[in-house]
Amino acid sequence: MDGQHDEQHDDADDRDDPVTGDDLPRPARSRISIAGPLRRIGLVVAVLAVALAGAVLGVLAGGQVSTDIGPFRANLSITPARDGGTTVDIPPLGALLLDSHDGPTHLTVRLGALDQGRTEALIDDPASISRASQSAVEDVRSGVMRLGLRTLGAAVLVTLVLAGLIFRDVRRTAWAGGLALLVTAGSLGTAAATLRPQAIEEPRYEGLLVNAPAIVGDARRIANDYTKYAEQLQRLVGNVSQLYTTVSALPLLEPTPGTTRVLHVSDMHLNPTGWQLIRTVVEQFGIDVVIDTGDITDWGSEPEASFVASIGLLKKPYVFIRGNHDSGKTAAAVARQPNAIVLNNSTTTVAGLTIAGIGDPRFTPDKNTSPAGSGLTQQVADQVIGVGNQLAATVRNSPRPVNIALVHDPASAGPLAGTCPLVLAGHTHARQVSKLPQAPGQQPTTLMVEGSTGGAGLRGLEGEKPTPLSMSVLYFDQQKMLQAYDTITVGGTGQAQVNLERRLVENPTGVPASATPTPTPTR
Repeated sequence: MDGQHDEQHDDADDRDDPVTGDDLPRPARSRISIAGPLRRIGLVVAVLAVALAGAVLGVLAGGQVSTDIGPFRANLSITPARDGGTTVDIPPLGALLLDSHDGPTHLTVRLGALDQGRTEALIDDPASISRASQSAVEDVRSGVMRLGLRTLGAAVLVTLVLAGLIFRDVRRTAWAGGLALLVTAGSLGTAAATLRPQAIEEPRYEGLLVNAPAIVGDARRIANDYTKYAEQLQRLVGNVSQLYTTVSALPLLEPTPGTTRVLHVSDMHLNPTGWQLIRTVVEQFGIDVVIDTGDITDWGSEPEASFVASIGLLKKPYVFIRGNHDSGKTAAAVARQPNAIVLNNSTTTVAGLTIAGIGDPRFTPDKNTSPAGSGLTQQVADQVIGVGNQLAATVRNSPRPVNIALVHDPASAGPLAGTCPLVLAGHTHARQVSKLPQAPGQQPTTLMVEGSTGGAGLRGLEGEKPTPLSMSVLYFDQQKMLQAYDTITVGGTGQAQVNLERRLVENPTGVPASATPTPTPTR
């Protein structure tokens, strides 16, 4: 009996090797029991990897459709991306980038040029442009729906083929296809759920500067609803249609009634390219007033005074304050220009805007030898903040409410908080927009610091990349309140491409800013 019991016990403990058929000892049986779960985990990971790879390949291969958008034949495509968004590619005019949605999908709309027959039809009947643009919204909606369905089908089909070739197993192939469908549908669903139609109000344009005003259109405050979005899209299609069908000068949109356009420039530093850029913007954007917050020269010398002669060629009011690189001779040379107004703790009214300004208290063309020094000493701080206090008193005593105050160094702006709605500055060669600290009962004040319109002159070439040339177009409504602004950036000296970003200004919230500007080193 004992022998039979031992034999049964040994039989129960023994397992056959799946390959040789020999009995396996206990350690080998333990390894097999561990290998089972690991193998299942490996299969799950493999199915997930194949599903993701198939979905990505399917989106890249099949996520595109051709459709008519107004008078254009357009190509819509979806690509995997980290931050979402939409690009409207308008060759050869440039591209609009819209923060339209979140999620791992990016939509590209590429407008094709009109063919000869359709172009001639549009020229013969200009009203057809308007009629065609009216259907643009429905065209886009229909195209996007077809694109989504096609993308889903392509992702699943490619995944099934890929999984079939790799696994050669129906169940695993089906799991991979189902996961690909889930991932792709989830990505498209995230984009749809986070759709922001109002993104078309604040586009970013990349392309040639002369095309920018016609592509982006006129700045207007637009309610956040689908009807207004449709109007904007129709206007965009109409603008581009006119660009393609006009053989002479680029068309300018009719200005919104009562809108005043101000071009803010600063820190030219003797760069003649800056004048070319200013003239183009003045002409293409229909600018009413140019404001220069200083450092038009580098050393403030007599020979440099001839650089300011280009002001007169603009034939628009040019309001100027002196920067720390501008001498009294520089300011006098600017004042001799027929359209120039030099402010030094004074006010002027131009195009309905009341503007107050004061020059920089320092003259430091060479910061190594300047008597005032360039560091953040107490003397420099007192000087810079002191002119802000002087200008604040002038603004308060002005018989007309001041719409814009001008200082060169943004550190002078602190005392102006609550005295006027907007302060413009330069000096730092870096664009920045912020709110000044707001005391109870005072109006909110926005500080807008411009970069260098001259790319900081010759010093802009010292770095690895040229300093960008920058300026801003400010849009004021009938009440002379800032409603929107376009930030324009050209890549650097010798560059032709431009980046334009539009921003709408929300109504003042009365929330105080958290920090006070401090004096900045001399540039």
